[in-house]
Amino acid sequence: MQTKKQAGFTLIELMIVVAIVGILAAVAIPAYQDYIKRSKISEAMATAGACKTSVAEFAAANNALPADATEAGCSGGSTYVTSIEVSVTNPGDIQVVINDAEVGDGSAGRIILSPVDSAGGAAAGANIYGWECTNSLANSGLAPASCR
Repeated sequence: MQTKKQAGFTLIELMIVVAIVGILAAVAIPAYQDYIKRSKISEAMATAGACKTSVAEFAAANNALPADATEAGCSGGSTYVTSIEVSVTNPGDIQVVINDAEVGDGSAGRIILSPVDSAGGAAAGANIYGWECTNSLANSGLAPASCR
């Protein structure tokens, strides 16, 4: 009596592998899409970094916070940033307007960077010791961890 040697995979084994790959793809694709949106918003934060430096330099040189983006020396944007504004009502506050069309659903809104003093309150004059970050994004979960 000879035993038959199996060569290859059976149809059931192949169907199981295809099902497993399908399940993994169904889980991974949405997570990857969120990751892409978050990285685009992180790029927007990097764009705001230059403006933070300009505001801090203006405050150090003039012992006051700038009243607008022109006075601060902030300009431009990027693919994912519609504009960068320095608040008139709250001098020194940097508002990064996210380009929802480029980033994707749920990203419409702003990321706001506010200068703070050594006690953690709103900075006035040349005493900027850090930045407080808040957001008004439609999906605040897309904001960097420091802004949630």
